[in-house]
Amino acid sequence: MSNTFRRKKEDFTCEQCGFFVAGNGYTNHCPKCLWGKHVDIHPGDRASLCGGMLRPFSWTKERQVFSVIHTCVKCGFVGRNKLSEEDSMDALIALKQKPI
Repeated sequence: MSNTFRRKKEDFTCEQCGFFVAGNGYTNHCPKCLWGKHVDIHPGDRASLCGGMLRPFSWTKERQVFSVIHTCVKCGFVGRNKLSEEDSMDALIALKQKPI
């Protein structure tokens, strides 16, 4: 199995908040609530059989790049994803106000 990124444009409706997301090939979480779905082992491969919801619980900033940190509510996986300009800054700020 390759760990090379595979870009695939996919639209989806967020299972957490119901927001319709028009995918751009890099979209991996809802820009409104920042929740995602555990579908990848490597970015874009759709090889994870888990399918659990990825709850955002914090964020980080490294070299001017913001990332949201998720944990899977089903299997406990922890990972991070880069934020895009479409992502809600209000949702991001709210994460730092919640205890980890």
